Amino acid sequence: MEEGSLNKRRVFFYVQHLLGIGHLARASRIAKALVERDFDVTMVMGGLPVPGFPGEGIKTIALPAVAAGDRGFSGLSDAAGDPVTPAFLERRKDLLIDALRRSDPDVVIIEAFPFGRRQMRFELLPLLDAIAAMERRPLVATSLRDILQERLKPGRAEETVALVREHFDLVLVHGDPAFARLQETFPLAGEIEGKVVYTGLVAPPPPEQPNEKFDVVVSAGGGAVGKELIGASLAAARLLPDALRWCLVTGPNLPPSDFDALSASAPAGAGLFRFRQDFASLLAGARLSVSQAGYNTVCDVLRAGCASLLIPFVAGGETEQSTRADRLEKLGLATVLPEEGITPQELALRVEAMLARPKPAMPPLDLNGAAQTAMILADRLSREEAVRSFRSA
Repeated sequence: MEEGSLNKRRVFFYVQHLLGIGHLARASRIAKALVERDFDVTMVMGGLPVPGFPGEGIKTIALPAVAAGDRGFSGLSDAAGDPVTPAFLERRKDLLIDALRRSDPDVVIIEAFPFGRRQMRFELLPLLDAIAAMERRPLVATSLRDILQERLKPGRAEETVALVREHFDLVLVHGDPAFARLQETFPLAGEIEGKVVYTGLVAPPPPEQPNEKFDVVVSAGGGAVGKELIGASLAAARLLPDALRWCLVTGPNLPPSDFDALSASAPAGAGLFRFRQDFASLLAGARLSVSQAGYNTVCDVLRAGCASLLIPFVAGGETEQSTRADRLEKLGLATVLPEEGITPQELALRVEAMLARPKPAMPPLDLNGAAQTAMILADRLSREEAVRSFRSA
């Protein structure tokens, strides 16, 4: 353990991204806020490495990487794309528990589980048992987005409640209850109500003024499933006036061959990028954002106050993005285009109509979830320390 961290409260933060980078991006924003509140943060990452994450000042432990396999979220592949073996999973579990013991944390944060990431039960259930057996048990929290995937199999919700009751002290819901409440997508939330705390949405800080301005900013999240959106947007740009400036951000996971092919087809007014460090600033200067409806992108759009055309990701029966997009549309903050509507012609019509509208008025949603998560954990630890001090007096 580093000398400078001896007097700091230690956080052991587990995050596993499988398809896009949304989980990692949100966790990284929270980890940064914890560091700024003088926590010593170790992020344990189990996915493929993503340049720039989790960011400066955060210690990292990289487990042997897994990603979503050919069967989507129900299967796991290793970094080479091969199905994982029992020996591989056993090694990961042992490395994770060893990392926990060496970190000796005051707080353990587990991103998504037990509400999601059931594929990782092979290591997370033993991790929870190891935490319970520690002589100095840390505070245990789950870090949860505000809208969950629905249509769970029978018994899943009851199992989640049982795990929360047995192992977790806090359910940190990263949302504003004025926008979405946990019970709306997790009907058994009332059974764990005493552990649920709303942090606000984990949005970025207010962006700086952009160095360059675009009329339309198109983003594909992590990029693993965004090729169709980027391709249709490039084609739509050719159908609209040449004076419009487009910025298209593919994300880091788009295969190089696809990126090169899309770049070759880009019209003069369109710039294609894998990643933009100034993405939040670009949105603040844009007239319209075109994107899927993932948590982080929507938070970026809300912070920027930008008009939004949302194409929710629905593959594999996913419901979360559709639910979020529909709520934003009802608030007058977005227009929703179903995935099957992504044609150059339809996209061009929607973009043209959106650009003709006045800038939307943003409701007073709480966007300070990262800083408030750090404050909630600091206050909870202080209260527990005060109770222990009183009992020992």
